[in-house]
Amino acid sequence: NVTSVEEFILLGFPGTWHFRVSLVVVFALMYSLAVTGNASIIALVWMNSNLHTPMYFFLCNLSFLEIWYTTGAVPKAIGVMLGTSQTISFSACIFQLFFLLSLGSTECFLLSVMAYDRYIAICYPLRYSSLVNSVLSARLVLSSWLGGFLAISLLAFLTSRLTFCGPDVINHFLCDIDSCLALSCSDTRSVELATFLVSIIVVLASCVITLVSYMCIISSILRIQSVHGRKKAFSTCSAHLSVVTIWYGSTIFLYVKPSAQNSLDLNKLVNTFNTILTPLLNPFIYTLRNKEVKQAL
Repeated sequence: NVTSVEEFILLGFPGTWHFRVSLVVVFALMYSLAVTGNASIIALVWMNSNLHTPMYFFLCNLSFLEIWYTTGAVPKAIGVMLGTSQTISFSACIFQLFFLLSLGSTECFLLSVMAYDRYIAICYPLRYSSLVNSVLSARLVLSSWLGGFLAISLLAFLTSRLTFCGPDVINHFLCDIDSCLALSCSDTRSVELATFLVSIIVVLASCVITLVSYMCIISSILRIQSVHGRKKAFSTCSAHLSVVTIWYGSTIFLYVKPSAQNSLDLNKLVNTFNTILTPLLNPFIYTLRNKEVKQAL
């Protein structure tokens, strides 16, 4: 006698009409800037032969990923806040969950690859061109994309096998794993365990690689005798370190935990950093702190 839920209602950010319209304006403006900024980076690198290096190849992939990551969440969130698109089918919910988590996992891998690239560039500058060539760059990027989507495949499959028999209201502006686990009326221990293990493998493993790379980078920078040389070396990786700090801080809070214990209201706020703020900051951080990009502009 159990009736399975076939669609969900996204709650978004409850409040007065004026409050929600104000949020829509903010979301739409930040989304437009994020897409325009990241698309500009891709176009700039493509049109300038001086930027056809592994570092900017990785940056283009990150910008391309950010465009799709924010597009997978923000337009639907705007419809939810306006009240024009608050419902989402079960299959669309699972697809959005899979799409966003896969892109998030890919970003973790890409950021660790970019940290490794900076490590080679600063610690082994004379061997950089031979160690990080176009073939290796393409393989690293392809591995990041494949690894990101494959890592979430099992998790999305297990989530799709859960039973939902009511209530059908998701306290979020998108479908995330915690919200689905909170609404399920079946045993969620296997999904929670899978989420925890995938988070450990994807988030913490890539974070460790990034941290180790930067520890080596900082150690190498401190051995540079001239103040100007140290400042120049640190400026080449400080932009990437800023993006990494924001991304990993919010991602570890959301996913690296043994069970879905976080407040869903707090999850919505932290998810805003991942889906809007990080894609928005990425182009500005990289362009404002990079002399080569300024010259190309």
